[in-house]
Amino acid sequence: MKSQPLITVRDVPASSRFYQQLLGAQSGHGGDEYEQIVLDGHLLLQLHHHDAHEHPHLCDEAIPVGNGVLLCFETEAFEAVVERARSAQVHLLEEPHWNELAGHRECLVRDPDGYKVMLNSPFDPNA
Repeated sequence: MKSQPLITVRDVPASSRFYQQLLGAQSGHGGDEYEQIVLDGHLLLQLHHHDAHEHPHLCDEAIPVGNGVLLCFETEAFEAVVERARSAQVHLLEEPHWNELAGHRECLVRDPDGYKVMLNSPFDPNA
């Protein structure tokens, strides 16, 4: 089984550019209503326009976007991803730091739609 997260967004192309730049990924589909963010042939994230008429249960307008959702991306290139976020002037909600309980470095950013995005290094049992 593989996780294939899908989030609803207001502007699919803008969100696609955000995630491609932040994660160093590519478009796997392209379009104004649906997109796939891929890296090295692996699907990382799906983006779908929030006004999805063919999927009436995809989005509940009464619930704030991203409430209770944390998108987590582990990367060997943690420092490079953080630098890309800084260069793109992405607001860091939490600066890079060591999370003792998780055993990795992490930082938290917010995407254009308000979703919280955790960027983290791999688990390091020796640290």
